[in-house]
Amino acid sequence: MSRRRRVYEGKAKILYEGPEPGTLIQHFKDDATAFNAQKKDTIDGKGVLNNRISEYIFTRLNEIGIPTHFIRSLNMREQLVREVEIIPVEVVVRNIAAGSICKRMGLEEGTPLPRSIIEFFYKKDELNDPMISEEHITAFGWATPQEIDDMMALTLRINDYLTGLFYGVGIKLVDFKVEFGRLFEGDQMRILLADEISPDNCRLWDVETNKKLDKDRFRQDLGGMVDAYQEVARRLGILFENDPDNRPGPTLVKSD
Repeated sequence: MSRRRRVYEGKAKILYEGPEPGTLIQHFKDDATAFNAQKKDTIDGKGVLNNRISEYIFTRLNEIGIPTHFIRSLNMREQLVREVEIIPVEVVVRNIAAGSICKRMGLEEGTPLPRSIIEFFYKKDELNDPMISEEHITAFGWATPQEIDDMMALTLRINDYLTGLFYGVGIKLVDFKVEFGRLFEGDQMRILLADEISPDNCRLWDVETNKKLDKDRFRQDLGGMVDAYQEVARRLGILFENDPDNRPGPTLVKSD
């Protein structure tokens, strides 16, 4: 078997050269990181669950006309995606106060926000992903005003859809982070949703109990991270009690 060429490796995923020009293979790792990788661990099975959840969400978003880089699932841990030029801006939408906005604004965690708030962060780990404004984005040439408008419009559509999707299965969408990329097709360029959407980059709380079903279980040493991710997958209808992949810990997936 020929060795695949690694294009990029991040904290949670590896990108390999795809089978066709303009494609990549996105591989989900079991690595868990928080606070810009100051806290690290390996959570067996996390990559498989994130792959399946993100595949499900991106498929649904494609169906409602949100342009994404997702093409299809390849196996339990990998997806075929379009190769895009990533815009170095993380777009965060907040519906309920949690995380850094509580510290910055003096808000109590769980406080409903007056409306959904969009924030931008510079995608730069060594700088701890600083919060930025539209002025920073345009001044440094990371994106044009039109691209910012496109990203904001897509993010709000994604928020509207996911809020309803998750609420329908008893989950509050507290906040989430998305990334976008440019797809060049001849003389045309389109903005596409890239990266992933999973409990790694969403805050998801149970509607009734406010139990956290996301990466805050790792950040805050709450334990039960894989169980929480499995619960999200079960509620979305992509993991069942008798599913052979629904097994605890190390037996969920075996990797080299």
